[in-house]
Amino acid sequence: MSIMNTLSEILGKLSRSEISVGEAEKLVRLLAIEELEDVARIDANRACRKGIPEIVLAEGKSTSDLVEISLRMLSDSGTVIVSRCTDEQIATLCRAVPKTALVEVKEKARMVIIKKKGSRHQSTGGKIGLLTAGTSDIPVAEEAKVIAEEMGCEVFAAYDVGVAGIHRILQPLKDLIAEDVDVVVVVAGREGALPSVIAGMVDVPVIAVPTSNSYGFGEKGVSTLMAMLQSCSLGLAVVNIDSGIAAGAMATLIANRAAKFRKQ
Repeated sequence: MSIMNTLSEILGKLSRSEISVGEAEKLVRLLAIEELEDVARIDANRACRKGIPEIVLAEGKSTSDLVEISLRMLSDSGTVIVSRCTDEQIATLCRAVPKTALVEVKEKARMVIIKKKGSRHQSTGGKIGLLTAGTSDIPVAEEAKVIAEEMGCEVFAAYDVGVAGIHRILQPLKDLIAEDVDVVVVVAGREGALPSVIAGMVDVPVIAVPTSNSYGFGEKGVSTLMAMLQSCSLGLAVVNIDSGIAAGAMATLIANRAAKFRKQ
């Protein structure tokens, strides 16, 4: 039985007063797992339960399995987000999508978004600032941006504003403060200094994303991660190396929660 059919059954019971509103809400949140033979257990109801959709990681999957998982998710939830795609996987997904759906390729983020026609995300009012230290950090930042926008947030981004030319950060930072963003995501490689600088200048949470754009001692982002974890600036949290999606998800939860209470 599909997610939508099960949801209709729950709503029917609620309308007939067979279950309470609280019981219905609990059942909806428990509508979690869609098992796809021996390939995957899809968390198709994550967006309803948690506020963040399940994202299919293409990396390490065969193209045929990826297509099968994506089409099942499209059928059940109407939207599929696929991350870390190769060019071959992107091309195959585009060919496999039925005419009843639309495909959006986010090249910089290496992501694909598939939606049934007529499906769209609603604005929540959440506001997220997004900064990168360098141009090479943009692909990771774009992962965060895609997730935040798909979950209804408005993203204010400024790229290549690192501490090597600290004057570059002043105007973008003023813009973020003027926009009254709820949280700032800062993506940086090398010594990872930019998040500490930003966290010392704003009164909202800062999420630091170390990237693997470093070499020599502490290569592949290790020194960046360590520096961010050792930051003396308060209000700074750190995700794993190159984890743009994790940062985008965390920022979205913060921003959407803030927006919810602003409306109230």
